[in-house]
Amino acid sequence: MSKNPLREGLVTERIPAPCTVVIFGASGDLTKRKLLPALYNLAVSRLLPPGASVVGYARREKSDTQFREEQKANVAQFSRRKPVDEAIWNDFAQGLFYVAGTFEDPKGYAKLKETLDRLDRERGTRGNRLYYLSVPPSEFGVILERLREAGLVSGPDAANFSRVVIEKPFGSDLSTGEALNHKLLSVFDERQVFRIDHYLGKETVQNLLVFRFGNSIFEPIWSREHVDHVQITVSEDIGVEGRGKFYEEAGTTRDVVQNHLLQIMSVMAMEAPVAFDADSVRNEKVKVVRALRPIVTREDVAKHTVRGQYDAGTFNGQAVPGYRQEPDVPSDSRTETYVAIRAHVDSWRWGGVPFYMRAGKRLNKRITEISLHFKKVPHALFAATAGEVEPDVLSIRIQPDEGISLRFMSKVPGPTQTLRPVTMDFRYAGSFGETGPEAYERLLLEAMLGDATLFARNDEVRAAWEWITPMHEAWKELPAPREYAAGSWGPQESDDMLHADGRHWRRL
Repeated sequence: MSKNPLREGLVTERIPAPCTVVIFGASGDLTKRKLLPALYNLAVSRLLPPGASVVGYARREKSDTQFREEQKANVAQFSRRKPVDEAIWNDFAQGLFYVAGTFEDPKGYAKLKETLDRLDRERGTRGNRLYYLSVPPSEFGVILERLREAGLVSGPDAANFSRVVIEKPFGSDLSTGEALNHKLLSVFDERQVFRIDHYLGKETVQNLLVFRFGNSIFEPIWSREHVDHVQITVSEDIGVEGRGKFYEEAGTTRDVVQNHLLQIMSVMAMEAPVAFDADSVRNEKVKVVRALRPIVTREDVAKHTVRGQYDAGTFNGQAVPGYRQEPDVPSDSRTETYVAIRAHVDSWRWGGVPFYMRAGKRLNKRITEISLHFKKVPHALFAATAGEVEPDVLSIRIQPDEGISLRFMSKVPGPTQTLRPVTMDFRYAGSFGETGPEAYERLLLEAMLGDATLFARNDEVRAAWEWITPMHEAWKELPAPREYAAGSWGPQESDDMLHADGRHWRRL
C-alpha cells in the first residue's frame, strides 16, 4: 500500500515554471528588506525553478555587478537565514540583473524588453513574467501603460504567462479603488492580477483555516451559539518612522483596517469553502465583508468608532514625539494613528456577535491577535465557594511568537474549591523547531505558481471600500481624534465603547 504523504507528515512542494521576476522600484526599502531576501530564501529552500531570474528596474544607473553586490549586503542584513550561503548566493546572483529607466520613458521599457528576451534565450525563462510594482500607487498607471505599449504583457490564455503583483493601498476610497481596478483590468485580466496583503502569507493566518476546518472539535462552537464576542488587535509599538507624508494620506484605517484587519476577519469568520482553491476560498471571504453591517450616519459612526492620535510620551525609557511633531505632519493634523470599531457580521452564523477591532501606532507592544471570547456558563455552579467563573478565551497570535492558546477554568489542587484560569498553549517554534517562512516568501512563490488563493480579489477590495468610505466621510464632520499617550493602549474612549457593552479589551 502506498504511503499518504500527508499522514506521514511529508511535504509535497510545487516548483513554478521558469520565469523572470521584474521588480519596479528595485532601489526601494521593500526590495532590500523583503523581496530579495524572500527570493534568496526560496533559492535556499530549492523552490525556485531552474533559470529563475530577477530584473530590478529603477531610475539610478548601475551595472548588474553593482546590483548584485548591493543585494548581497541586503540579504546578509535582512534574511531570516544567516549567514549567507556563498554557494547558493553565487548561483542565485547569476540570475540577478538590472535595468535603469524612469517609469515614464518608453526607452527604459525597450531596454527591459531586450533584457527579458535575452534571458528567455540564455536562461530558458520561456517568456514568463511576474511584474512586481513596489512603487507608490500614483505610479501604477504609467507603468501598466508602458508595459502594454512595449508588448510586455501576454493574455491570460497565452502559452507564456504575464502576471502583476501590486502592493496596498488599493486606492484610498471607493472611487479611487475602482479607478485603479479599471486601469489594471485595461491591461491585465483579473486572473493575472495579484493584490498582495502580506498578512495572508503569515503561517498563523493560513493555519487558521486548518485549525477551523481540519479539526472536528472547534468548528461546531465557532458561532453565535457559543461565542459572546470577538476581538481583533493589530498593535504596533513604533510611530510612523519618518513616513509622515504617507501617513497623512492614509491614516490607520486605510493603512491597516481596510486591508490587513478585514483580511484577518474574513478568514476568521468565513464559511467552509467547497474546495481549497482560489475562487472557492475568496468567494467565502467576500461574503463576510459584504455581510458587515453598514456604519454610515454620523450618529452611527460616532457610536461605533473611536479615533486616536498618539501624543508625546515615554517608551522603553526613552522620550518619543507625538504624531504632530513627526516630520511632514501638520501641527493641526486630524489623521488617526489609532482606530477602534464595533462591527457586526449580519449572517446566520454571527448574528448578534460584536466584533471589536482595533489598530494603532505607538501602542504598548507589537502584537497581532484574534481572540474568541466564549459565553459565560449558564449556571454559576461554583459561585458560592469559588467566586465568579471567567469565560473561556481562544486566542490566535499572528505576530510575534505565532501560536494558539486556550484559556479555561480549572480547580487549584487542595482541599478548597478554588478555581483559576489556566492556559493550553501551542507555539510554532516550540512544536516545529522553527517558525515558518516569511510571508513574502510564500506569497512570491504563490504568484509565480499562479495560485491566487492568498491574494485579494477585486470584489473583496470593493466591498471593503464600500464599508470603510462612509466612515471617512463622517469623520470629516466629527471631532478630531482623541489624544493618547505613547506606550498606552489607545484613548480612554476605546475602553468606554466596550464598557458600555459590559465588556473590556483583553490584556495582551
